[in-house]
Amino acid sequence: MKNMMLPLAALFCILFGCTHSHEAKSGHTYDSEGNHIESSEPTLEPLAFTIYSDKTELFVEFKPLVVGIESRFAAHFTALGELFKAIDEGQIRLTLVETGDSQTIISEKPEVPGIFRLRMTPKKAGVFKLVFDIKTPKFTDKIIIENVEVFPDEKTAIEKQEHEVTGGSDISYLKEQAWKVEFANAPAKVEPFSEVVKTSGQILAAPGDEAVLTAQISGIVSFKGKNMVAGTTYGKGATLFTVKSNEVVKSNLGSAVLQAESNLTIAIKNFDRASELVKDKIISEREFLEAKRQLENAQNQLSNFSVSKKFNQNKQSVTSPIGGYLKNVMVENGQFVNAGQPLATISKSKRLLLQANVSQKYFPKLTSFTAANFKTADGGQVFNTRNLNGLVVSTGKSAEVGSPFLPIHFEIDNKGNFVPGSVVEVFLLSDTKPTLVIPTSALLEEQGIFYAYVQMDGERFQKRELKIGPSDGKNVQVLAGITEGERVVTKGGYQIKLSTASGTLPAHGHEH
Repeated sequence: MKNMMLPLAALFCILFGCTHSHEAKSGHTYDSEGNHIESSEPTLEPLAFTIYSDKTELFVEFKPLVVGIESRFAAHFTALGELFKAIDEGQIRLTLVETGDSQTIISEKPEVPGIFRLRMTPKKAGVFKLVFDIKTPKFTDKIIIENVEVFPDEKTAIEKQEHEVTGGSDISYLKEQAWKVEFANAPAKVEPFSEVVKTSGQILAAPGDEAVLTAQISGIVSFKGKNMVAGTTYGKGATLFTVKSNEVVKSNLGSAVLQAESNLTIAIKNFDRASELVKDKIISEREFLEAKRQLENAQNQLSNFSVSKKFNQNKQSVTSPIGGYLKNVMVENGQFVNAGQPLATISKSKRLLLQANVSQKYFPKLTSFTAANFKTADGGQVFNTRNLNGLVVSTGKSAEVGSPFLPIHFEIDNKGNFVPGSVVEVFLLSDTKPTLVIPTSALLEEQGIFYAYVQMDGERFQKRELKIGPSDGKNVQVLAGITEGERVVTKGGYQIKLSTASGTLPAHGHEH
C-alpha cells in the first residue's frame, strides 16, 4: 500500500502543483499552503529604461536604488545596424555619478549573448546619473540615464514609486527572441517628402556614351580575339575586327572616303541645327545628344580612312574609338559584310538614361518632377537620381503613336551596375514638404488594412492600425496611427505576429 501511495502523491503534485514559496510582488502574498491572500505591504517594483544611441540600444531593468541595499541590473545591449544583433563580447563599465562622487562596477563579459549582469550597492542618497561605458572589439559607446534617484531607505523608495500603466493590447516580445531573427526598428520622422507619382520605366544607354563599329569595305570579317562576348572590356584604339576584301569584291578607298566626308557634312549640318533648336526647347535634350553622337561617329569614320596603317584598299582594321565594354556583336566570325554594315557596339556605360513613362493626366506636372527613386525588378535596393548625380535631360512633348504615356528622361551615373534595357519601377518626385514618414518595410497588411508594430520599450510592442498616404519607394507618409519619434519595427514584424499566435515565450531571467 505504501508503495502505491508514492506514485499517487507524485501524480497529485504534477496535476495540481506541490507547495512552492512565492515572493511578495505588487502587494500579493501567499500563506504556508500556497493560497493567495491580500497584503497591505507594498514592495519595490522594477524600473525599466530603453535608450538609443547611434550605435547601441540599451534595455535595462533594476529595482529602485536604496542606500545599503544591493541592486541588480539586467542590462541588454543590442548593436544597431541593418540588423539588430546582441553584443556577445566586450566590457561594460557602470558608473553611478554625482558631482564630486561616483561608484563604478565592471562586467568583463555577458552572462549570455547580449545580457550583462551588474550589481551595485549605493553608498549615498541623492540624484545621480547612471553611465554605461560600452567597449567591444568593433566599437565603443556611452549611454547615460539622467536623474536616477538613490533613496535613503526602502520605505521612502516605496512611497515615491510610480506605478506603470500599460495597455491591454501590449505584446511581449523578448530580446532573446529578437536576437535570433532578422530584426530592426526605426523612428517615425518628420522630414521633407515629395509628391509622388508611381510608374514604370527603363534603363537606357546615354547618347554619346556608345559607339557603333562599322565595316568600311566589303569583305570577310575576322574576330581579333577568341573571347569576343558581351561584357568584355576594351581600351580606346583596341582592334576588334579585321575586314579583308577578296578577288570578287574590291573596295575603292577613294569612294569610301568621299562617302565618309559626305556623311560628316550631313552630320555637321544636323548638329548645328539641333544646337539652335534645343535652345528654344523645340527638340529634347536627348534628340540633341543623339545628333552629337552621330557627328562623333561620322568624324571617327572619316578618321579611320585617314590612317593608312590600319586601312588599305584590301584590308581594314576595325578599332574602338572609345574605351568601354562590348555591348553586342552583330556579326559572326568569317561572315561576309558590306561596306557600312554595323559590326559591334562599344559602350562606356558611365552615364545612363532613366526613362519614366508618365500617364498623360500628369502632363501639367511634368516640369515639376525634379528627381526620382527607382528599383529594379528584383525589388531590392532603392536608388535615388540625386545620389547618382542625376538631372532631368528631357520631358516628352507628345506621346508616341499607340502609347498613352509621356517620357521623362534622367541622366544618371552608373554606380549600381545597371544593365541598359532593364525594366524598373519608378517613383517620380516633385516639390517637398515636411511630412511624417516611416520606412515602407514597416508596413504590414491584413485584408486591405495597413498596420505596423510600434516598440514601446525594450520588450513591449503594440500593433497599430495606420492611415497612410503616398510612398516614394523608400518611405511612406503616415496620416494617423503613429507620432513622431515612436519606433516602428522595420524587420521582424512577421515574427512578432507569429509569436502572438503561439502565445509562448522563451525562458527569461530578468531582475524582478
